[in-house]
Amino acid sequence: MATATAIFDIERKGRTLIVTPLTDLREMNYLEIEAGAQNVLHLLQNRTITNVILDFHKTDYYGSTALGFFIRLWKRVCQCGGRMAFCGVSAHEREILKITNLDDLWPLCTSRAEALQAVER
Repeated sequence: MATATAIFDIERKGRTLIVTPLTDLREMNYLEIEAGAQNVLHLLQNRTITNVILDFHKTDYYGSTALGFFIRLWKRVCQCGGRMAFCGVSAHEREILKITNLDDLWPLCTSRAEALQAVER
């Protein structure tokens, strides 16, 4: 399944959903982030998807709206007994996670393959 919303590319690999932001998730994109977030959260309702990978290889920044989405997504994944991982995180994005004390919540992987291993173990 490969679909796209205005702000995210969404792929499925088995029980794992791979969400790739197509642009920086800045606050001025609030409505697009929220619409994309609702789409992703809706996909997790069917319970056949338990894991999520956020792949940031196309971005360099995210703001507080995106951070809120990550936490909502993480809570939903935990309810399903799944795992979540990030990959392709830029130095700037990594710093945002560190400043907000979110850098220890999810594995920060260097590649999508590494992230898949992290969630499927």
